[in-house]
Amino acid sequence: MSRIPTPASISEAPEASRALLEAVNSLLGTVPNLFRITANSPKTLEGYLGLNGALSAGSLSAQTRERIALAVAEINDCDYCLAAHDYLGRNVAKLSSEEIEAARRGHSDDEKAAVALEFAAKITKDRGNVSSDDVQKVRSAGYSDAELVEIIGNVALNVLTNYINRVLATDIDFPSVKPLSE
Repeated sequence: MSRIPTPASISEAPEASRALLEAVNSLLGTVPNLFRITANSPKTLEGYLGLNGALSAGSLSAQTRERIALAVAEINDCDYCLAAHDYLGRNVAKLSSEEIEAARRGHSDDEKAAVALEFAAKITKDRGNVSSDDVQKVRSAGYSDAELVEIIGNVALNVLTNYINRVLATDIDFPSVKPLSE
């Protein structure tokens, strides 16, 4: 049970969040609990959707973004995000089951994506304390400075949702996924 109310419908959300939730509904055909619980703070929902939209239009592929989301969710023990990104990884990014499991471990069979994932995992585990060598490894793998910043942005975006879902105990409305540590 969520620790704060999750609006049961768009009309039950704060008025300032309703248009944002309508946009989510138009895009996804549904409004997952993450969006509805975040709607309790219209500005947080607006900020999340803005950053998510901007990063979705960035240079990183949907597959790399989903891999990062899976790795960060696993590190942060976010059951909601693991379930959501397992679903999105399979059905939107078209990642294989093997690639999803590898991403959750911070790895990939794609050599370039593997470097991004290792970097994202290090950022998450070490709270941003990375070395110049870590940054150089990402650049040497062929990532531009813009893509390097996008990797960081995707980590931050996913940490936000991980924390929202962990703190508020958001009810999972995707097929459940067991953490790898079990």
